[in-house]
Amino acid sequence: MNCETMADLVLYTNPMSRGRIARWMLEEIGQPYETQILGYGEGMKSADYLAINPLGKVPALTHGDKVTTEAAAICAYLADAFPEAGLAPELSERADYYRWLFFVAGPLEACVVGRALGFEVPEEKYRMAGYGRYGDMLGALEGALSQRDYIAGNTFTAADVYVGAQVNWGLQFGTFEARPAFTAYAQRLASRPAFKRANELDDALMPKDG
Repeated sequence: MNCETMADLVLYTNPMSRGRIARWMLEEIGQPYETQILGYGEGMKSADYLAINPLGKVPALTHGDKVTTEAAAICAYLADAFPEAGLAPELSERADYYRWLFFVAGPLEACVVGRALGFEVPEEKYRMAGYGRYGDMLGALEGALSQRDYIAGNTFTAADVYVGAQVNWGLQFGTFEARPAFTAYAQRLASRPAFKRANELDDALMPKDG
């Protein structure tokens, strides 16, 4: 039993941000939460928000007096804070869960974002980087997803929220090659009711043309 009320969950986000990942995770746990939409610039750089996240970026989550930032950390935190949702494996079964959650949140995202920004690590300096070559990174993830329905096994977990969001965005914006394992995984996750609800909520908040 959690000692804090569910109303103590507050998501700070923007519909055009990684906050969509945290929104999806909140919809998966099925508990009430408040949403604070912050604009880029003044909204995210206000003194009040910088007291929550000094980087002035979203998402951030408050749960009572606790603060969690970084989308992958929010996913992992909520899975542990609300175990009744069944989104984290038993402790003895978490090797793949942690491995792929942090692989995608760390080296893979750094590699993909850097490449999208036009940055390539010089061949002679690859050993200095915390990630491998783009093809190797995608190959490692593809290998895992080719062997199972979900990233940590045959059961959906919080790791799939984060990994799935990255795969989905990568396919949508062309930063991931459209390999069969990725497209099948993205389609599998897109059928989840919580995924659909989260996208509908954020899409309704998107700026309207004109």
